[in-house]
Amino acid sequence: MRLAALLIVVATTTATAQDLRYDPGVTLGCLAGTTVSERCVGAAARACMDETSGGRTTVGMGGCLDAERRFWDDRLNAAYGPLRAAHRAGGEGPRADALRDMQRAWIAYRDAACTYERMGWLGGTGGDPATAECLMEATARQALVLERWLRAERAR
Repeated sequence: MRLAALLIVVATTTATAQDLRYDPGVTLGCLAGTTVSERCVGAAARACMDETSGGRTTVGMGGCLDAERRFWDDRLNAAYGPLRAAHRAGGEGPRADALRDMQRAWIAYRDAACTYERMGWLGGTGGDPATAECLMEATARQALVLERWLRAERAR
């Protein structure tokens, strides 16, 4: 009976996707206020974990971290497509192909690195948020690189 009561309490305090208080404005505000963009990586996820009921559970952490990963993935794609198109439009087909090949290799690297991170948890429940954080951080770093390259391309 006690176990059933405990499970009910845990189930009602676990963050679900609908309960997440993720606000991308936290990261956008950080980016607008700094010249060191890397400092902003994880800002919205941390705020989400703090403001979401159950945000510090493995489910809550994973949800908040994945929400920010999607934010950075959108930015990554918003830079990658135009950068590749600019290379093709500028008569730099081989450079566009090199960008594509680099991005494919980066995806394989990111996935392998985050699998390695997960293995450090030896199958424990911390592996899920650790993987989510790894994916979010790697995606953010790559998005920032692609955005920098796109700005340089546009400045040419």
